[in-house]
Amino acid sequence: MCGRTACTLAPDEVSRACPYRNRDGQRRRPGWRDGDADKYRPSYNKSPQSMSPVLLSHRHFDKNAPVDECVLASMRWGLVPSWFKENDPGKMQYSTNNCRSENILQKKSYKDPLLKGQRCVILADGFYEWKRKDKEKQPFFIYFPQNSNSCVKQDPEEESSDEWTGWKLLTMAGVFDCWTPPSGGEPLYTYTVITVNASANLQGIHDRMPAVLAGEEQVRRWLDFGEVKSLDALKLLQSEDMLTYHPVSTIVNNSRNNTPECLQPVDLNQKKEPKPTASSKLMMSWLENGSSKKRKESDSCNSQEEKGNAGKSTGLLEQWLQGTSKKQKKK
Repeated sequence: MCGRTACTLAPDEVSRACPYRNRDGQRRRPGWRDGDADKYRPSYNKSPQSMSPVLLSHRHFDKNAPVDECVLASMRWGLVPSWFKENDPGKMQYSTNNCRSENILQKKSYKDPLLKGQRCVILADGFYEWKRKDKEKQPFFIYFPQNSNSCVKQDPEEESSDEWTGWKLLTMAGVFDCWTPPSGGEPLYTYTVITVNASANLQGIHDRMPAVLAGEEQVRRWLDFGEVKSLDALKLLQSEDMLTYHPVSTIVNNSRNNTPECLQPVDLNQKKEPKPTASSKLMMSWLENGSSKKRKESDSCNSQEEKGNAGKSTGLLEQWLQGTSKKQKKK
């Protein structure tokens, strides 16, 4: 399962955080599809039907673009097949938020876009999963292990560098489709997250996990539908121990809660929620003093000054999250 994610970066930060390699091995930074940066909203608690940043081949939007050139787009979570006949996608009778890798060729909703090469990579800080214990469910936040260098404050003279030193985004494999209302209207791009059996270190939480693409070469091969055919691309989807996790507060259970507390590590040995720490207060101060306001509107990155500030605030996020995790481990 994958029913909740977090993606807290501003649009420009997402672009910097997901460089890709083309067939020649050249590292590129993807731009946003026209107008899509405005449709994306950062969130600590993303649920299905919300818009998420997705990386895919530019060829899907421009027939003259190279297949190995990538672009960022905002897509709605929950695949709506192109052949769906109702005018309201909310009338679909079944969930398409997730798609099992072993069944993807057995269901028309997923088989059609897969065979058409409509593969994408969903980007997120990480995802939430719930471990069931008796009648209760404990949420965990699951993500890529972070490089310690990402916590080092960037030198002001290097802030304009294209090299991303912030949070390492999770790259999840998916397929997408484009649906247009039968009565006419704007096309809607939607996606589903492909899932696989949970890796050994996550089986204690849940038996399924998103199909995670571990590195730039795997991302390149998944997206390059011209060079890598569908059946070969499916072989990239493996269950490997590549993720880490920590328990978080049950406030994340309600998708309307969208605060940094959703990500904050908690001590499961305490009967009550832990009191706010100095680092969590720092996070709240960071949000209240401007970074959250900048992230709410896509035009927050219009000036170089704002871009610099966004990069600094992301560094604080890493320090807060990692620092709090270390404190919990020491207890």
